[in-house]
Amino acid sequence: MGSTDVYALSIHADYRCRHSGACCSADWDVPIELPVYRALKEAVDGGRLQPQASARHLSPFIVEPDLPEDAAAMLERTDIGECVFLERGTKLCIIHRDLGEPALPATCRYFPRLAVRDDRGTFITLSHFCPTAASMLFRDDCPLAITSGPHVFPPGEYEGLVVTGDDLPPLLTPTMLMDGPGYSAWERHMVMQCAYGDRSPESVLATLERDARQLRTWKPGRMTLSEAVRDLPTQPAQAPAPPQTLDRAMGFYEQIMQAVPDDLRPPPDDRGLDVAFAELVRPMWPRFIVPLNRYVAAKAFASWTAYQGRGVASIVRGLEAALAVVRVESSRQCRTAKRRLDAELLRDAFRSADFLLNHLAVGEDLASAWSAVES
Repeated sequence: MGSTDVYALSIHADYRCRHSGACCSADWDVPIELPVYRALKEAVDGGRLQPQASARHLSPFIVEPDLPEDAAAMLERTDIGECVFLERGTKLCIIHRDLGEPALPATCRYFPRLAVRDDRGTFITLSHFCPTAASMLFRDDCPLAITSGPHVFPPGEYEGLVVTGDDLPPLLTPTMLMDGPGYSAWERHMVMQCAYGDRSPESVLATLERDARQLRTWKPGRMTLSEAVRDLPTQPAQAPAPPQTLDRAMGFYEQIMQAVPDDLRPPPDDRGLDVAFAELVRPMWPRFIVPLNRYVAAKAFASWTAYQGRGVASIVRGLEAALAVVRVESSRQCRTAKRRLDAELLRDAFRSADFLLNHLAVGEDLASAWSAVES
């Protein structure tokens, strides 16, 4: 592997778990690697580790033939979907509390980190299904930027998308590869377009769509790809009129649902969303430019679509789709709460959007769908 440098967004660079218990009660399968399983089982058998009181009647580990690859077991869950090692009162992980972080399965150690490792280094964004991560989109104590060497994300073998020397770099177009410096320049450009506090997310996406079209015309020779990114227009593109309905957003939403496996796909729930969007979301949307743009930046940074899609236009289409999901989920939150969009409801919309995009949908299928824009 190449560089050991680690990069993160400034708004994520001091992340630490706040013990919300959301990930530990999400009814997820958590595989356990063989060495970790052996150590945990020994601790349980020796009385040094016990499940939560309400789960003492359960065997804490699932051991069966059809486990995920490289898993020796999985953590058991209660009948309400909680990990048996979640302490209900404090929301602390009992394994972490009693045995330390190294005793955790890899999934638990790294969540909510979403990493891309390539020759440039390790790039870490966060899943905003985590309430703490979602709240960081609203912070006002640091400007948005890409930072190197965040102390909370030391160099290491982070789980995620690992790009080896045998893999192709990101595509500029379906017939043109990018180089590492060129892609880094484009990634920085996308993030910095999200850093302006006076540009709507619709303006940001229109600007990135324009810039992707221009960059796609680049050919090797006269200038490097990095220089071509540098020479992109400094002024934003003309912002389109804000959407008046949810029609386009629902189109993206339904497309994303097709990337969710049948056994994980939630039942349709679109009753009253058009009215909720028009009356409860759209009037308040402009008040949340900063967190919305930071959400877009978190999708542009450490993007798996860059490697799984067919070009820079695919990346931008994925950003548009992610924002569309936030519109839909904001409408759902407001409909249920029967009030206008506020920070709390938007935070929960971010959480729901990332649950769908990061934990239900298959990334390769999303990238394939978004790559249709390349033609």
